[in-house]
Amino acid sequence: MFNRLFGKPKQETNALATLDKLNETLEMLEKKEKVLAKKAAAEVEKAKEFTRGKNKRAAIQCLKRKRLYEQQIEQLGNFQLRIHDQMILLEGAKATTETVDALRTGASAMKAMQKATNIDDVDKTMDEINEQTENMKQIQEALSTPIGSAADFDEDELEAELEELEGAELEEQLLQPATTAPAAAVHVPAGRKPIPQKRTAEEELADLQAEMAL
Repeated sequence: MFNRLFGKPKQETNALATLDKLNETLEMLEKKEKVLAKKAAAEVEKAKEFTRGKNKRAAIQCLKRKRLYEQQIEQLGNFQLRIHDQMILLEGAKATTETVDALRTGASAMKAMQKATNIDDVDKTMDEINEQTENMKQIQEALSTPIGSAADFDEDELEAELEELEGAELEEQLLQPATTAPAAAVHVPAGRKPIPQKRTAEEELADLQAEMAL
């Protein structure tokens, strides 16, 4: 475990150091390539001058040196290509290593969580929850059960009685007259006191209910 903990930063440091070294080498090769390119161009200019001066031998020597420079430039280009390949492989390997380390860390965390959570404990917990739920249902059913005299009442009989009451009320409404005709006005001759009209029982009952409401 300690080797993993202390080895990982060291490996990462080595990878970064290697990438830095490859970058430095690449920059050095690019600088050398530019210097050789300038030298090759200079040899071309010298060859032109010797050609104008009719010095063919010296011009050929300049062209030979130019080709040597070009060969070195081509070789440096191959070196740069190899370094680029090495950097790409190293970066890919670094990414792969980091990915594997991340997966390994996740697997270890998952394993630790599984150890902390035992399947038997989960089953036991679920059984306890189910048992408590069933007990609560029984308690609620016991509390909702009628006790005393109310427990002896027959629900079917109560519903039948309620239907009879509703039927009687409906029949009473149908038997009542739709409208009540207004009482005819009685003509009383002048000089005579009006004779009190005899009131019906329904009218007296209505007056009594009105007084009680007040």
